[in-house]
Amino acid sequence: MRPSFPAQECRSFASCPQKNVAREQQIAVFGAAGSGKTVLLSSFYGAAVERQISGTDRFDVLAEDAGQRTSLYQNYLGMKKSGLVPIQTRYDNPSYAFAVSKRKGTQARSGQAAQDLRLVWHDYPGEWFEREPRDADEARRRTDTFRTLLTADVAVLLVDGQRLLDNAGEEERYLKALLNSFGTALQSLRADLLDDGKPLVTFPRIWLLALSKSDLLPDMDALELRELVLEKVGGEVNEFRSILRSFIEAPDALSFGDDFVLLSSAKFEPGKIEVATRVGLDLLLPIAAMLPFSRYVRWALVKRKGSEVALHLVRNAAPLAVLLNKIKLPGVLVKLGGPIAALVALLGPNLAKIALDLAEGKAQDFYDEAAKNHDFVASTLAGFQLDLDHGVEKKVLLRSPE
Repeated sequence: MRPSFPAQECRSFASCPQKNVAREQQIAVFGAAGSGKTVLLSSFYGAAVERQISGTDRFDVLAEDAGQRTSLYQNYLGMKKSGLVPIQTRYDNPSYAFAVSKRKGTQARSGQAAQDLRLVWHDYPGEWFEREPRDADEARRRTDTFRTLLTADVAVLLVDGQRLLDNAGEEERYLKALLNSFGTALQSLRADLLDDGKPLVTFPRIWLLALSKSDLLPDMDALELRELVLEKVGGEVNEFRSILRSFIEAPDALSFGDDFVLLSSAKFEPGKIEVATRVGLDLLLPIAAMLPFSRYVRWALVKRKGSEVALHLVRNAAPLAVLLNKIKLPGVLVKLGGPIAALVALLGPNLAKIALDLAEGKAQDFYDEAAKNHDFVASTLAGFQLDLDHGVEKKVLLRSPE
């Protein structure tokens, strides 16, 4: 039986723990107005619904809020049937919770209670990073929203493919403006975001740069995206990383400018949107669920002498290892209540072995074993790791070598 770990705190209305949730990951998608955040979200969900209807996926994805379920699918159908682009998010600051559950009719592991995985996707109005609040109420909502965004596990910063095309040959003009505007906005919110001025423990410690509307640049792969960004604005990447590091405790446990992904919601033509032609959207769940794992393990082991950050990292990494059925924690440490040094000393070799096995391409072994045992959670997580590996092979994803 899987040990019960302490529930994560309610970080937003959508992230309050559910008793049947085995694993929750949160992703925050940052992007300027018009960069494609709303389209990405709608296409992500619409495609998931269609796979559920056709029965072609190994799991079902369902928006937990009925109203969001309707609006997201309506957006998707508007693109598919009428070639209509969804209206940009303007005055709301929603978080979207998606249950990832075993398909009905599939065999479950004997004696295993039904458990879901969960993705929480944080959204916000893009113009909030580009102008001052209109009034005190909007200022308050903006601050509350960014507090929520900065509790995510993974952050994705969108690089708008259309804007790159508009600045062809002078891409640095757009890229500098993008990084500088987000950096300036974060700096302006520092006093409101920090807890009594103290560095944050909970913070997105993995930030990906993602090329949205990548269909407009069909010849660019993830490696070429990295080369373009670092060639044109390497200095600004370092500056933005420094800003992020200034917000957090243990700033060495942070990655920015190391991971790149291509995203495209559809192929857009005059009066027509080909929603079946997507790039990278199927990687967002695996990125949120699995990308932090190996780095959290490595960072936690470096901090084995003990810190609140090490506890936070182990708290996130250890349950995933348990779900992959490779670690059985002794009851005395199930609640993570012992000294952090002893905890990390106990878990370190096992966690490190799992992380190394996954990094060395042994995810297929994990998946085959879990599938044979009809273990939905473990097989889905291992499958996510395989999805990431395939994304790298197709050059849609570029992961940090560390």
